[in-house]
Amino acid sequence: MHDPVASADPRYRADPPADDTIARILAGLDGEGRYEAIAVVNREIAAWTTNGVLDGWRASPATPAHIAAALEEFVHAARVLPDWADPARIGAAEAVFVEMSMLSCTLLFCASLPECYVPVDLASVLHTAGQLEQHTDYRVRSTAAMIFPVMLRGGLTAPDGGGVAQVLKVRLIHATIRHLIMRGNPAAVMAGGETGATLAELAPKGPGLHRALYARGWNVPQHGLPINQEELAYTLLTFHYVFLRSLRRLGLGLTAAEEGAYLHGWNVVGHLLGIGEPLLVRDMAAAERLFARLQARGRDAANGGALPYGAPDPRPALANALMRAMQDEIPLRLLKPFPTLLTRYLCGRTNARELGLDGRVSLVSRALFALCMGAVRGIDWLVRRVVPGFSISRLVSRVLGYRLTVKLLMDQTRPLKLPEVLLNGVAQAVQAWHHDPKAPAWMNRLELRLRPDTSSTSRKQG
Repeated sequence: MHDPVASADPRYRADPPADDTIARILAGLDGEGRYEAIAVVNREIAAWTTNGVLDGWRASPATPAHIAAALEEFVHAARVLPDWADPARIGAAEAVFVEMSMLSCTLLFCASLPECYVPVDLASVLHTAGQLEQHTDYRVRSTAAMIFPVMLRGGLTAPDGGGVAQVLKVRLIHATIRHLIMRGNPAAVMAGGETGATLAELAPKGPGLHRALYARGWNVPQHGLPINQEELAYTLLTFHYVFLRSLRRLGLGLTAAEEGAYLHGWNVVGHLLGIGEPLLVRDMAAAERLFARLQARGRDAANGGALPYGAPDPRPALANALMRAMQDEIPLRLLKPFPTLLTRYLCGRTNARELGLDGRVSLVSRALFALCMGAVRGIDWLVRRVVPGFSISRLVSRVLGYRLTVKLLMDQTRPLKLPEVLLNGVAQAVQAWHHDPKAPAWMNRLELRLRPDTSSTSRKQG
C-alpha cells in the first residue's frame, strides 16, 4: 500500500462489484417490483451470520434465480481477504480493541461518530437514510453491528467470527442506497461521462426508507456519487485514525507497532468494504494527512453551496441527537454535559462549531470537566511512573463506555434490535471486560461500584 494519490477523483467512483450486483438484481424492475426485490435481498443477507456461512453459500430455494445468482457470485468473490492481509497484525488489532474494551465504546460515541458527520454530503445521505436526528439508535446500533463483529477475536479470520459477513452486508446496503438515489447503476451514469447529471427531487410514492431515497434527488457535480470512495475512506478513518488520535489526546497512546497493527486490521475491513487500495493508509502520519484533506473538502462543500438553497444543515441535528442519547444515560444533571464536552475535546473547536456542539454549557459543568481532565492527566502521568497500569482516565472512560454499551446497544426494548448472534457477541465482550487487567485491584473494585447493574438490563425482544 502507499499514500493516497490524486490520479482520479474518488468522489466519482463508488464500488462497481457491489453496484453491479444490485443492478443485476433490480434490472427491469420498477415500482413495487423494485422494493420487493430489495426485500428478498435483505432476507437473504440476514442469513450471513458468520464467516463460515459464506463458504459455499447458496440462496434459499424460494429466491428468484437471477437474484440468487447475483448474490452467490458476489459472496464468492468478495469474501476473500486481500493477499497482503497479515493474520498476526489482525490479531494484534483485535487485542488492542479487546484490551481497550469499554474505552473503545466511549470513543465511538464521542469521537468517531461525531467526526463522521462533519462532511456535509455524507451527513446529508445519513440524514435521509435514517432520519437520524429522530432515530439515533439506527446509526449507533448499525455502526456497532459492524465494529463489534470485525474487532472481536477472530472476527476477520475465524469461521465462527462474524466480521467478513457483516461487512459484506454493509457493502450491499451501501450499493442499494446508491442505486436508489441514482435511480440506476451509478457506474452507468459515470461511464457516459454525465458528471453534470442532476436528478430532480420527486414526491415519494408511499412511505418507507427506500421510497424516500428514490425520490430524494441528487446533484452529481456538487456531491459526487452517493457513498463514494472518498466518503467510504473518510468513514474508515473515523474508525481507526480518530480512535488512535483520541487515545493520544487522552494520554493513552499506543506504541507505533500497535497503532500500525490497528490501522492494518481496519485496512483489511476497508478492502472488504470495497475501498480502493490507494485510499488505505499504513501509518498515522499518512492517516493524518488524508483525514485532514478529506475533512477539509467535506467541510468546504457546505460553504460552497452543496446544500440546496434554504435547506438546513443536517449536521447539528445529527450530532445533538447523539449527544442527547448519551446524556439520557447519565443520572447526575451536573454530569450530563460531559459527553458534549468530551466530544469537543476530542474533535476540536472547529468541528464542534460545525456540528452545533458549541452551545452554552453551565460554568460549573465546564469547570468540573476541565478540572477533571487536567487533574486526571496530571495524576495519571505522575502515578504511572511508579504504577504502570494506573489510569484514572481509563477508569472513567471504561465506566462511561460500559453504561453506553449496556443501555444503547444491549437493551432490546429499543426500536432497532441487534441480531441475536451479534447481541450474544456484545454480551460476551461485556462480560470479558468486567475486569481491567492493567488496573490495581482497588480501581477494579471502584469501577464495579460505579457501573450500572446489568442484571436488570432487558434483552427481551420488545
